[in-house]
Amino acid sequence: MSLPTRFRTLRPWLEQRFARPVHRLALDAGSSCPNRDGTKGRGGCAYCDVEGSGTGALKSGLDLASQLELGLARLARRDDGRAGVVAYFQSYSNTYVSPQRLDEVLAVVEARAGDPLVAVSVATRPDTLPDWALERLERLARTLPVWVELGLECADDRVLLAINRLHTTAEFEDAASRVRSAGLLCVAHVILGLPGDGREGARRTAEVLARSAVEGVKVHQLLVLRKTQFAAEWRAGRLSVLDFETYVEWLADFVERLDAQQVLHRLTGDAPADELLAPCWARDKNAVRGALETELVRRSSQQGQSSAAHPADRTL
Repeated sequence: MSLPTRFRTLRPWLEQRFARPVHRLALDAGSSCPNRDGTKGRGGCAYCDVEGSGTGALKSGLDLASQLELGLARLARRDDGRAGVVAYFQSYSNTYVSPQRLDEVLAVVEARAGDPLVAVSVATRPDTLPDWALERLERLARTLPVWVELGLECADDRVLLAINRLHTTAEFEDAASRVRSAGLLCVAHVILGLPGDGREGARRTAEVLARSAVEGVKVHQLLVLRKTQFAAEWRAGRLSVLDFETYVEWLADFVERLDAQQVLHRLTGDAPADELLAPCWARDKNAVRGALETELVRRSSQQGQSSAAHPADRTL
């Protein structure tokens, strides 16, 4: 399949920026979430499983330094040893920790700075990013490029409340602005097909992302995983998921409303077969990519075609 020409994807951007193939290495720092420990709520977001969309490696007894070394050794065998690596702190909210713990976590990658590490990516929530954490990430950025991945999920506060997300769109926009003001690259996470959001919600979320000028976007369809609140709703017939064709249509709407320069880090989501309840088509990433390209060609459209935002000039 030919590379897409109507939307910006991650691999070409990485190869242009780092002049080599680049892979992510997911790391589990044992972080938590204010929706699970009672600070804001209990049980987590309705779509989120007990591992916080991460590996759970720390709970298995593998400390962070060992995770990093084993992962680097595994990736060293790829691309004839030329691969660069992004150390990705994925599970839960990684700035929802004490200053001492964040220092400990970041010190692990700082000690390994240099080839093959090309960047560090830190996933967190927009309401768990205090100024002191941003300052610490700024210091790390003097050694390695830093990406901050912020979960928005959708730009409708009513939906965010209903799915137990418990932050607001305004909090996301503020956090994204602060990340970019700190000189760090910002990547936003969103989900299409959340109950109550709809096709207009997908369009509205893209417009918010374009306005916020985040450099990267991760988008995927709603997945129903076994160890989530949504699993019971789906089994009872009270929750539906998008079929393949509908997702592609909504995704095309979404991509049209992004800024043309924003990089799509992800177009679809997947999960292990023993964890995923629905949709059954979720693991075919190439099919989604190809169908999106076809749909945009059919519309004579492309990324940014319907964007009303005009972000300030920035280096991507």
